[in-house]
Amino acid sequence: MAHPTAAQSFRDRLERVIAQTGLNQAGFARHVGIDRSTLSQLLSAENDRLPRAETLAAIAKGCRISIDWLLGLSQREQIGAELVEAVLTIETQAHAPFNERFLRWNAEAAGRKLRTVPMSFPDFLKTDEVMQFEYAAALGPESNPALAERRRLTIASIRDGGEMEACVSVQALEVFVRGQAQWEGFDIAARKAQFNTMASLVDELYPTLRLNLYDLRQTYSAPFTIFGNSRAAVYLGPTYLVLNASEHIRLLTRRFEDIVRTATVQPHAAAAYLRDLGASLD
Repeated sequence: MAHPTAAQSFRDRLERVIAQTGLNQAGFARHVGIDRSTLSQLLSAENDRLPRAETLAAIAKGCRISIDWLLGLSQREQIGAELVEAVLTIETQAHAPFNERFLRWNAEAAGRKLRTVPMSFPDFLKTDEVMQFEYAAALGPESNPALAERRRLTIASIRDGGEMEACVSVQALEVFVRGQAQWEGFDIAARKAQFNTMASLVDELYPTLRLNLYDLRQTYSAPFTIFGNSRAAVYLGPTYLVLNASEHIRLLTRRFEDIVRTATVQPHAAAAYLRDLGASLD
C-alpha cells in the first residue's frame, strides 16, 4: 500500500491536470481513455493507493505530461524532449483564408468558446470577392470554389451552438470603407456588398457570435485566436506562433477580455453599425 502522502500528491496533481483541460470528470476520463469509476476512485480522499501502471500511462499520454511529475518525483510537468514542443510550435503559410489548421483546431475545440482578434475582420464573414482580392498572392488569379464551403463549415458550427467572440478595430473597418491600404483598388460596390453580408450574418448569429468593435486609439493588439482552453495562435505575418501551455492561453484570454472591456460598439449594436458603414458608400 502506498504512503498516504504519495497518494495525496498524485491526487493533487491529477486534479490540477483535470482543471487545466477544462473538462468535467466524465469528459476527462473519455479524453484519456480510462473508466469514469476508476477516475472517481483516484480522486477520492479515501483512496490511499497509486494507480496501476497502465492508468498512469494513459493519463500521461493523453495529457502529454510526465509520469514522474504525476507521481511527485519531478517538478517538470512535461515530458523532457517534448517540453518545448508542448509549450509552443511555429506553423508556416498562415496567410490564406480558412486555413485547414484553423478548421481542425476549431473542430478540436468543439463545445468551447473561440475568441479571435483578426488582422482585418473574420474570414468567415468575408465575401468570396473580398477574400479573392485580399489573398490574391496565396490563391492565385482564379476563383477558389473551396472558399464558400469552408466558410459554410465555420458558419454552420456557430449555428449549431459553437460560441465565437471577435474583436475588430473600427479603424480596420474605416480603412475598408475608404478603400485604402491593402484595399486600394477594390471595387466600391463589392465593399458595400461586404458590409451588407457581414451585417446580416452578425445579426443572424448573435448572440452565439459576438462582435466587439474597439478603438485603436484606446488599445492595440496583435492578431490572435484562442481555441477554447487547448490552444492559441498568434499571427506573425506568414506564420503562426502556436501556444499550448495553459498559462499562456490564460494570459491571452485575459488580454482578450481587456479588449472586450474597451469596446466602443457592443455586440448587440454591431450589425447596425456595419449597415451604417455600408450605407455611407451610397
